[in-house]
Amino acid sequence: MKLGTKGRYAVMAIADLARHGDQSPVTLSEIAQRQQISLSYLEQIFAKLRRAGLVKSVRGPGGGYLLGRARAEISVSDVMAAVEEPNKARVCMPHYPSHCSATENYCATHDLWVRLSGTLNDFLSSITIADVLERNFELPDPRDILQLKSNPCAAE
Repeated sequence: MKLGTKGRYAVMAIADLARHGDQSPVTLSEIAQRQQISLSYLEQIFAKLRRAGLVKSVRGPGGGYLLGRARAEISVSDVMAAVEEPNKARVCMPHYPSHCSATENYCATHDLWVRLSGTLNDFLSSITIADVLERNFELPDPRDILQLKSNPCAAE
């Protein structure tokens, strides 16, 4: 999972929508103003969120956007996956699916990046937009992040 600007802005925007869009649709210009995000950038983000079913658009006077599902059913990883290109934290070569290099060996840091990707994805999958609004989440124990799996490719 890539942690880019688009993903962070998407989470900010959908949290804003969840906070302000319970009763009626929210316009992108309102979200852009509150979150200080470019309107054209939000339009790109919301097009992807709509295709993923995370938001729905309402046309006409009083139109805007509503959540596509309940805030407790949308995870942070759902939002980020909808707008970001998949990108694991490790740098292993993608054209060697069973190993990191042409020598059929793993790179020295392979296990670290596989574990970090898995931990990050597990953490963000466990947090919903409702949790974000309620600030109801805990960071994982750093000791858990560095534990290596016996089969590092199992998380891929």
